[in-house]
Amino acid sequence: MDYKETIQYLYNALPVFHRIGQAAYKANLDNSTLLDQYFGNPHSKYKTIHIAGTNGKGSVAHIIASVLHAAGYKTGLYTSPHLFDFRERIRINGTKIPEQKVIDFVAQHKTFIEHLQPSFFETASSMAFHFFACEQIDVAVIETGMGGRLDSTNIITPELSVITNIGLDHTEYLGNSLDKIASEKAGIIKPGIPAVIGEKHNLTTDVFTAKARESGSELFFAEDSLEILSSENRPGSRTFTLAPLNSNLFPGNTFTASLDLEGSYQSKNIVTALTSIAVLKKQSFTISAKAEQKGLAGAALNTGLKGRWQTLGKNPTIICDTGHNAHGLQHTMKQLAEQDCKNLYFILGVVADRDLDSIIPLLPRNACYLFTQASIPRAMDAETLARRCMAANLKGEIVATVAEAIRKAVEKASANDLIFIGGSTYVVAETTGLYKV
Repeated sequence: MDYKETIQYLYNALPVFHRIGQAAYKANLDNSTLLDQYFGNPHSKYKTIHIAGTNGKGSVAHIIASVLHAAGYKTGLYTSPHLFDFRERIRINGTKIPEQKVIDFVAQHKTFIEHLQPSFFETASSMAFHFFACEQIDVAVIETGMGGRLDSTNIITPELSVITNIGLDHTEYLGNSLDKIASEKAGIIKPGIPAVIGEKHNLTTDVFTAKARESGSELFFAEDSLEILSSENRPGSRTFTLAPLNSNLFPGNTFTASLDLEGSYQSKNIVTALTSIAVLKKQSFTISAKAEQKGLAGAALNTGLKGRWQTLGKNPTIICDTGHNAHGLQHTMKQLAEQDCKNLYFILGVVADRDLDSIIPLLPRNACYLFTQASIPRAMDAETLARRCMAANLKGEIVATVAEAIRKAVEKASANDLIFIGGSTYVVAETTGLYKV
């Protein structure tokens, strides 16, 4: 099989959550453990950092990986989902796993994979762990898929556990309340391993504190460690002025840091990432101030991060963002409301299991909507989405595909207008594929 055929085999032969949803979800670590044993426990051959959370975990993972790379560490990065190419999930120092390595992995281990019948994500995780070991990396930044306690990646014992935040998402799998979801995410906190929590909430703080006490883990709340005094958005970057709150982690004075990510919600992520890096420096990691600044300034460039408040075009301005649940969209929609434009065209698509009741109230009332759907079975059909949104007095039209929606929006928009594309990671994935970014 060539690369294209290999990827198609993985999609067709294994249950894929982002395509079919619940049927691909496995609420145990049995297959992950068996795969790990089969490959000789590859994750034990390098250090790891484990990152979970409802939103922001991808950005935080990429930021930390970029800083570690800038500090001279050969750094693996495993994230999901991908936007355009499967290989985006598995990188070393920002470079995607070679196509031939993917082909060889499947060809050499196909018999075992077909016998075990793991999920797509379980297989991808094993591929990443195996590839990182073969390439003799120093450290890997590992992002969980959905949860924490039962996530396929939770076979590792990291140097640091990071949980960005807790919101109501995937409630059918993780629980229907913030404390239940926090309990699942807290499952990545390992005995004696320090943990960083990005955002505090009165319904989740006690959950993390209790888990850390039970595990004998030192716990750091990022909000108690570092405060943002101001942020300034510039084309292609955002500069923050930060004040230390925890002198043990940040012994200096107020400082500035620039991040090549423009989303206003990155203010949460940079505090989480910087606190995590400070904890790593208290351990055995050598990271200079220069490497830290360089890694932050090139976080997206160095790691290939896409789709986070990403500008795709000018005149009209075209922006896409992967925010897809109420917890994430509230920040994205606030920033969208601050944009200076004559008319707003909003290309919107969501997945079928998305809680529209929590999302629709956040959407701008003054936008002209193009209701569409991504080309995956799990997508909510555009007609259903349009009907629900129009019942809430949102105005627009139904467009069958993302590509057609973009074409129509560009035709309608003038130079002073703005086209926003979002609601689903998979809508953004198709968009970035079309723009080849």
